[in-house]
Amino acid sequence: MSQMLKKSGSLGLATLSSRILGLVREQVYAHFMGDGPVASAFKLAFQVPNLFRRLLGEGALTAAFIPIFKHKERAEGEAAMWQAANATLSGLVIVTAALVGLGVIVISLALAATQVHWIRGGQTVFPPLPFPLFSDNTVLMLRLLRLMFPYLVLVCLAALCMGMLNARGYFIIPALGATMLNVVMIASVWFLAPQFGSTLDTQVFALGVGVLIAGFAQFAFQVPALWKEGYRYRWVAPWPNETVRVVVRKMIPGIIGVAAFQLNVLLIMLVSNWVDKHIVASFDYAVRLMEFPQGIVGISLATYLLPTLSGLAADKKYPEFRATLRQGLSYMAFINLLASVLLVVLAEPIVRLLFQGGKFDAASTHRTATALACLAPGLVAFSGVNLLARAFYALGDTQTPMRVSLFCLALNLFVSLWVVGPFRQAGLGAANTLTSALNVWLLSRGLRRKLKTLDLGEFRTRSISLLGATVAAGGVAWGLQRLWAIKAGHATLPLRLGEVFVPALAAGLVYWGLALWLRVPEAKEVIHLLGKRRPPPAGPGLN
Repeated sequence: MSQMLKKSGSLGLATLSSRILGLVREQVYAHFMGDGPVASAFKLAFQVPNLFRRLLGEGALTAAFIPIFKHKERAEGEAAMWQAANATLSGLVIVTAALVGLGVIVISLALAATQVHWIRGGQTVFPPLPFPLFSDNTVLMLRLLRLMFPYLVLVCLAALCMGMLNARGYFIIPALGATMLNVVMIASVWFLAPQFGSTLDTQVFALGVGVLIAGFAQFAFQVPALWKEGYRYRWVAPWPNETVRVVVRKMIPGIIGVAAFQLNVLLIMLVSNWVDKHIVASFDYAVRLMEFPQGIVGISLATYLLPTLSGLAADKKYPEFRATLRQGLSYMAFINLLASVLLVVLAEPIVRLLFQGGKFDAASTHRTATALACLAPGLVAFSGVNLLARAFYALGDTQTPMRVSLFCLALNLFVSLWVVGPFRQAGLGAANTLTSALNVWLLSRGLRRKLKTLDLGEFRTRSISLLGATVAAGGVAWGLQRLWAIKAGHATLPLRLGEVFVPALAAGLVYWGLALWLRVPEAKEVIHLLGKRRPPPAGPGLN
């Protein structure tokens, strides 16, 4: 576990810097455009290239590519490994460039359709498509989407480079690449937006230009490390290459699962935007806040675990495989349980501290906090899905996570569309939390059948103990926040800081103290890592 904590902890620190800048970016966005129709149009448009990025970049491609990349290195040497990388990268360039060209054409035709009308005798007989799908807000979204669509080429290339670096033992540099992305996107608001006009619906296009520049910066940031490792790009025809065929074959189930997820999100957001122009933006701000601890702990561990578990699976070291996965789940649950309860209890103070100001008013704070309080209970489940899916990928099984994902996504779509009308953001958050919990349960059952056993008895016992500590910490945070609100309020920045950090620190001390009293090994391991000393022996039944 110490090795895992060091590796994923270092990665977590790098991710922390990126996530902090990501929060600053969302804070700048919130002050700049609030959570109104323009913000929703921008966030909807940005989701589409992100859909393809997750289809071809961070999700299915890297999950399929890294185990093959590692196998090539061990079985055939570095020359074959780099050739496989070049063939995969060449194929990725062709596919993403074709998608960008097709996407821009389709969007341009859709925009042209909004201008179609007939004139007869000086009168407009057939006005420009007056139904909601082509409202002014939708036209703005389509124009932003056309501008940002090329981002998917750059970000997919960056994701493949990240996968190669992870497989070579580099975790911090790829994680810091997202820092460059956030820096550029923040700068686009401060320096580019004033050059694009005086109204929000014109200035928002500066954010789209910033997205393109940021995608290039994230890709370029990783090139020097790959060069140092000996990588040199050479064109390799992807069609006859065996590695590309294997990667594509293994990607297809993952693509179906990720596509279902992203199309699910996109459809829900389109319907939500039709129900209320504030839902898309306010829910997205809540998701970004929830992803802060998820990225630091859950994504960092998942990034570390995929190449590690892939190596253990390749060597058929299944007891070590189970132990590594179990330790990853334990560490994730220990950190995320505390983060989850704090996000629920302190949702409104956190949103008020980070976002309220400029065009983001008190009503915006309430909408976003409501969504966050309903999303945060699923934090452990969201991270657990990432870890368990990586275990399947390391074993060469992309079918099972796909089937589970499709079932849960169908259920999530049904529930979300059912509750978004009456419950708005809260309904979407609750639907995501419930279906993610079901996803974890189904994945764990599938993995247990595949490995015969997961040996999770001690993990379950430990988690039950931690739930008690979580409830106690949440009660302390809630009581102190209510007392602070009554006695001090939140009229100034220092008071807002105190309203969040005083209850959070007290709750953290209570949680950590109870965990040490219960002799939870993860609490001792983290203290050992921070203090660089050996932890005392754990109590009976908890090692």
